Amino acid sequence: MFSITLKLMKKSAKMLIPAGIAILIGTAFIASTFLFSNTMNDSLVRQQTAMYGDANYVVSIDADALKHASTKEEQDAYNTKVSDFHLDRIRATEGVNDARADVTVSGLTVSKDDKHVTGIAVGTARDTKLLPVSIAKGNQPIDNNEIAVPQSMAKQLGITIGDKVTVNSAAAQATSESGQDGGLSVHVVGLTDDPNKAYPYYGGASVLSDNIAAAMNGVEDFNDVPAYGLYLDLDDAGSNTQTTVKQINALMPKYHTVMDRATANQKSLNALTTDSGTSITTIFLLSFGVLAMLVAALVIANTFQVLVAQRRRTLALLRTIGAMKQQLYASVIIEAAVLGLFASALGVVLGIGLMAALCASGIMASTGMDARLVLSWQVFVVPMAFGVIMTALASLSSARSATAVTPLEALRPIELADTRRAGVMRGIVAAILCFGGAALAGFSVWQMHASITGHASLVKDRYSMVLLMSIGSCAMVFLGLVLSATFWLPLLMRGVGSLVALAGPSATVANANIQKNPRRVAATGAALLIGVTLVATIATGAASAKQTMGEALAARYSVDMIATGADMTDEQATKAAEIKGIAASAYMPTTVMTTTTDDGKGLTVLVAGVDDAADLRKVMKANIDGVSMDNSHVLLPQHDATSGKTLHFNSSGITLKPAENGTANDGTANTTGRSLTLIPEQADYRRVSADYDAVVFVNSRYFADGDLASTGHMLLMRVDTGAAGVTLNDVLTNVQQVFSASTGVMVSGPIAERSMWETMINGMMALLVGLIAVAVLIAFVGVANTLSLSVIERTRESATLRAIGMTRGQLRRSLAVEALLLSLVSGVVGVLLGTVFGWLGSYMVFSLYGNVAFPFDWAGNGLMLGVAALAALIASIAPARRAVSVPPVVALAEA
Repeated sequence: MFSITLKLMKKSAKMLIPAGIAILIGTAFIASTFLFSNTMNDSLVRQQTAMYGDANYVVSIDADALKHASTKEEQDAYNTKVSDFHLDRIRATEGVNDARADVTVSGLTVSKDDKHVTGIAVGTARDTKLLPVSIAKGNQPIDNNEIAVPQSMAKQLGITIGDKVTVNSAAAQATSESGQDGGLSVHVVGLTDDPNKAYPYYGGASVLSDNIAAAMNGVEDFNDVPAYGLYLDLDDAGSNTQTTVKQINALMPKYHTVMDRATANQKSLNALTTDSGTSITTIFLLSFGVLAMLVAALVIANTFQVLVAQRRRTLALLRTIGAMKQQLYASVIIEAAVLGLFASALGVVLGIGLMAALCASGIMASTGMDARLVLSWQVFVVPMAFGVIMTALASLSSARSATAVTPLEALRPIELADTRRAGVMRGIVAAILCFGGAALAGFSVWQMHASITGHASLVKDRYSMVLLMSIGSCAMVFLGLVLSATFWLPLLMRGVGSLVALAGPSATVANANIQKNPRRVAATGAALLIGVTLVATIATGAASAKQTMGEALAARYSVDMIATGADMTDEQATKAAEIKGIAASAYMPTTVMTTTTDDGKGLTVLVAGVDDAADLRKVMKANIDGVSMDNSHVLLPQHDATSGKTLHFNSSGITLKPAENGTANDGTANTTGRSLTLIPEQADYRRVSADYDAVVFVNSRYFADGDLASTGHMLLMRVDTGAAGVTLNDVLTNVQQVFSASTGVMVSGPIAERSMWETMINGMMALLVGLIAVAVLIAFVGVANTLSLSVIERTRESATLRAIGMTRGQLRRSLAVEALLLSLVSGVVGVLLGTVFGWLGSYMVFSLYGNVAFPFDWAGNGLMLGVAALAALIASIAPARRAVSVPPVVALAEA
């Protein structure tokens, strides 16, 4: 029976190609996920363990043993010195080629003339193989007062081998008795490189001789330098090595142990998997791979349904000559397994090829990841096993259909259309899921609303549970709709198709054809529905997040953008005001003072000087009508910028005093020591600056007359990107660029926060849509597959239509209309469903921050439907070419 199965597969090879492509794409994605995880783990581990150099053994703290230590023992374990590791005795031990103590100097400043560069340094070794960096030129430090510096540092300082430089550190400066406040003069004996990216943030590391390493750590003797372990180069001689390890272990401080390089690497990998979440990343990506395979299963199921229907006469003949039902059942399963195995193997090869190309391209290296292709058994076994299993499961229904064929059917005409009705149980389960999910969603919204309005609810203490309930409700409704697609999707197609049929003969034929196999139409439509719904959900959630957070930020701030700082110049303020997108600006002097509320609460305020209220009205989104900015009044906000509580002041007058510490968060200060007593006026402007309890405004005369000394400036800006035709991020970037030369100037406000939010949301959206695109691609392979199968089924019908006068163009158009009906009807339903899911998710998440916006993403959804229509038309090209390629007479004869 196996040989017969292979012959049947060979005969139906063209029909199996679309299903094979679907499996190939899904398994390639899964294989790529494991390869990406392997590459990321390998890069992180190599970076984490690069400081080992070429050491084959490492001495470090035994974390498992330390779990049972007392607090003092734990402190002692982490506060070890070079002397605790008996470095000289270990170097003298038989089998030890060299040993290097894990000694570092953070914040090492290297100076030459008036140039200074700060970096990191490590202690030296006898052999360069134990150094975490390589010696690119010259030698490693051996004698006293020597240093090898990174090549990038040498270029910055303009030094070469043989020059003298001055080194210093915070620890050396703090140890006054060492006499190193001015630094030490040392010889440059070499230049280092960092090929393994052990210190990527510093451009590499310097290497210090022992006496300089001690001085830079604030001690006189190298044995007193803090050390965290040892790096060892041992002879690899089997049992002799184990003897050497035991001797070294006997000399180690408590809770320190010797481990080989492989064990140390594995421990680093385990720590990274737990701390940085690489395993979570793998699981996250695999979930999209599983989604892609589920969509592929729908394509596979369609293919095998038609294959079994086409082979009914062959199967009946096999039954006639003695084949048993179990053999026919096994034949379909074997065929699916063979297809799954072959396509999965190709998918794994494709995944490896794509990842190898990605690593070779240098794209990942540009992100700071030293990428190389790392194969593992999971790359081969998991995708292939998943592909074979999913293909076999997708063919079970078709296998059962094969067992229902009777010997007498060998004499009957073949009717390929599947007109079976969906089971009642499927309808009941789908209805329970849909109604149950809707009820659960309503309950979640009710609980969230009750919490927001201050009523008793579960959200107060169990927000996570209610959020999970809302997610579960969406999953239930979605699963119910997919299960019941065989009931409602063909009816929807029929309704839309009846309207489309009015467009002409091609549309009429397309409408009639799409009704012939409702089960297959439902399966193809469901595959598209899954992808489009997920994309629409993400797009709607992103749009809602942007609008909601934008409105929330606008309510918290009365000014779009604020620049404050002690070293802001008039020229910078003028350039910022001229940037495209800045509709208005107000530039004013500032100083920091304190005042007291009516209830005695002290406030730190930023006092700004303005000529009149009109200067504020043109930049503030607040009602300040009737405000007097004369010499006797001060304008104050109604709410505290930090707590949001209402502020009350003595109406007869408040006193502004110099800040006690003289400085504020941005470095500005009031150094005049003078106080002002003024009559308070309050207006509801909010959060002009988050660095102070309040920003208050006085008449600029106080600064001009010298009553207040200007210790900084503030530029308030109103942004209008619509008229300027620029993005918020462009405006923010350009303003920041203007002030880039002044390190003390800080640009803040809702525009800055909104830009940050939108950048993050856009990045997440692009990632998720990109991942889901794999499933959508497979779904469109399913559309092409469905049309191809329809063309095969309707060979006689197409020939008849051609014989009675239908042109090739009309036949092509009928298939194009059929593809458009499949994609657009499923796409529109997916968009509507995804929009509702996105609104629900946005309400559950963003109602905590303000009034939730419920936008409909016309542009995004329109683009998605346009792409769906284009993809459907492309998917119809090959089936249409096949339909019109056979002459009517030949087609009638073959049918």
